[in-house]
Amino acid sequence: MSKTRIKTYDKIVIESLKLFNEHGERAITTNHISAHLGISPGNLYYHFRNKEEIVFQIFREYEAFIRDQLAPKTEGTITPQALSDQLDALFKGMWNYRFLFDDLPGLLSRNPQLQAEYHATIGTDLRPMMGDMLKGFARAGLLTFSSDEEIEQLAVNIWLVVKFWYAFEQSAAPKVPISAETGRRGARQVLALMRPYVTPDNKAAFTELDAHYR
Repeated sequence: MSKTRIKTYDKIVIESLKLFNEHGERAITTNHISAHLGISPGNLYYHFRNKEEIVFQIFREYEAFIRDQLAPKTEGTITPQALSDQLDALFKGMWNYRFLFDDLPGLLSRNPQLQAEYHATIGTDLRPMMGDMLKGFARAGLLTFSSDEEIEQLAVNIWLVVKFWYAFEQSAAPKVPISAETGRRGARQVLALMRPYVTPDNKAAFTELDAHYR
């Protein structure tokens, strides 16, 4: 593959993501994308057969980002501050890919390939990874749980907040523009979910984190 093809392929993905985030996926067509890039529709179709393939490639990038964020950490690096940094990174990433969750059911219904990948990834991989992340916090002494069921429930609740936070904020206050900074309120909400499980030795540190996000 030539350098020109690689550059054009990547540029289509990058600029499509920007357009989808700004205007919504439904409002953007391949003609909009090619006009925005200053290339012919035929050039775009050389790399992607349709818009759904572009959306699918963007999802694969999002998927790689989430896997990286939830990858196991060594116990020595798991601290309250490291948790805060991880939350910041997660919400920043969700901001960068926010169009995926503005109308998730509709997006999945229009893109069977994406639907299959999404359900396989979320149901099979990411939920267990969230649970493993919480178990790592427990081993490091940050959190304590009485059962695996508590871990599973907390993992699901955290994932729901992270995934849909920007859509929630936008629907709750439609006249207030959302931004990357909106994620700070989401991070504080995740900390609130974790608070009942914080070990006594780390309560003061979590209170400081809460003040930081407030």
